[in-house]
Amino acid sequence: MGLLVEGQWKDQWYDTRATGGRFVRQESAFRNRVDPDQNGRFPAAADRYHLYVSLACPWAHRTLIARHLKGLTGIIPVSVVDPYMAKHGWSFTLTHVDPLYGKEHLHQIYTLARPDYTGRVTVPVLWDRQAETIVNNESSEILRIFNRSFDRWGNPEVDLYPEELQPEIDEINTEIYDRINNGVYKCGFATDQAVYEENLHRLFEGLDRLEERLSRQRYLTGNRLTEADIRLFTTLVRFDPVYVGHFKCNIKRIIDYPNLWEYLRDLYQTDGFGDTVDFDHIKQHYYRSHDTINPTGIVPLGPEIDFSAPHQRHRLV
Repeated sequence: MGLLVEGQWKDQWYDTRATGGRFVRQESAFRNRVDPDQNGRFPAAADRYHLYVSLACPWAHRTLIARHLKGLTGIIPVSVVDPYMAKHGWSFTLTHVDPLYGKEHLHQIYTLARPDYTGRVTVPVLWDRQAETIVNNESSEILRIFNRSFDRWGNPEVDLYPEELQPEIDEINTEIYDRINNGVYKCGFATDQAVYEENLHRLFEGLDRLEERLSRQRYLTGNRLTEADIRLFTTLVRFDPVYVGHFKCNIKRIIDYPNLWEYLRDLYQTDGFGDTVDFDHIKQHYYRSHDTINPTGIVPLGPEIDFSAPHQRHRLV
């Protein structure tokens, strides 16, 4: 895992010594929007935009689910990077190619957009093929771009961020991002025992709260699936296969929470969720790429989890 410094690639891990053993996530650098009225620098259009993702990455996974739910698979093509992140970061291989420019590494896409770019090279990336630049690399914003900007080509009846629920969704997202989505990384990448324990307790306090919340309603905001559920799902589905062992998030597993486990199965069995999950990519990436955490690179065979098991979540309203 590395970063670009003024357009030059550096194979450099996170400097947690400078932050007291804490993992601090860098803010996304490209934050443009696609105009649904087809105005501005990035007007909405079919077959103009391209999505770069990793099937291992929970942040990129959000955008794949939204793309599917909004009916955009036919107008926004996707390129998938190799799950193994080596010394050049996210890369392309013979089986995971860059169809637009034939690049070997994703950092070359970043410097194509901004030759002097400094920062981490992350997925997802929403690319404008006409302007040949990155529109946005912030997953939460790409999710909302997909929700509204392409409705004339997709499914406008699906609204993942309905106006009447926006304050509640924003509040839930803030809590889940801090304690859970990013919380697992704050545990796994911590290099100080006290920092790890502090974030671990905050993570499971957050899960305990969600367990109680989901005991009385099907989804996070009630009986309607929203972007908040997508954002939580991509962490929960990776939790037992990866975060419990690899990131030492092992006080409980998701299958030990009756309501969270049923909720996870409910979402997994929903069109657009489970069919965008690739456990091979997920486990290959985490266990092989983070050699500061797992220096042997051995990928565990387990656990065996039946996400297709029946559930009763539909009885909640």
